[in-house]
Amino acid sequence: MAAAAATAATKGNGGGGGRAGAGEASGTRKKKGPGPLATAYLVIYNVVMTAGWLVIAVGLVRAYLAKGSYHSLYYSIEKPLKFFQTGASLEVRIVPSSVVLTSFQVISRVFMIWAVTHSVKEVQSEDSVLLFVVAWTLTEIVRYSFYTFSLLNHLPYLIKWARYTLFIVLYPMGVSGELLTMYAALPFVRQAGLYSISLPNKYNFSFDYYAFLILVMISYIPIFPQLYFHMIHQRRKILFYTEEHKKFE
Repeated sequence: MAAAAATAATKGNGGGGGRAGAGEASGTRKKKGPGPLATAYLVIYNVVMTAGWLVIAVGLVRAYLAKGSYHSLYYSIEKPLKFFQTGASLEVRIVPSSVVLTSFQVISRVFMIWAVTHSVKEVQSEDSVLLFVVAWTLTEIVRYSFYTFSLLNHLPYLIKWARYTLFIVLYPMGVSGELLTMYAALPFVRQAGLYSISLPNKYNFSFDYYAFLILVMISYIPIFPQLYFHMIHQRRKILFYTEEHKKFE
């Protein structure tokens, strides 16, 4: 989340729908923003990422219009999706706060792209893949637009509203797509022994990727509600507290 430096952001979807954003509600102490050079860098980064996810969105629409079907649209945007989602790994180092949440969000998505969807070719045609791709795409277009305009101090209310509202649908949608895709991958992972290490070996170490994937799925149970309700809290604070405060000014 490159613009977090300017907006004192904390992240919340990962999986799919909404990474928690900055609270600029009045009454909170504002952190000193980045310098002009850092701001210029952050603006460029967010503009590039916004454009990248717009490319993915356009690619999905064009593929759908050409095929007349929403099935297997993943192949039409596979390369830009891998590039821009993996590129978001830069955000782990440039976010000044909530490093744990940021890392979890980014790593979980990169994991979905490379360790599941890329590695298990059989799931790439699953509708569940399109589910989380669409959720990610809409979320990131709004998110990076939000940070770009925030850095420029010209944030339209519509983008602010979308940033703290669309996650209500997009977050569960993305998480559902991710879980369904991992579930669909399980039989193929077990059959191929993908990324698994059996004993005996010279390192005296074993690893069962099939079991690991199940553990990852289970981890969504405690993590998803925390992140989702964090975003609900952020929405109430940003959209409603700020508006109520203005009425009394």
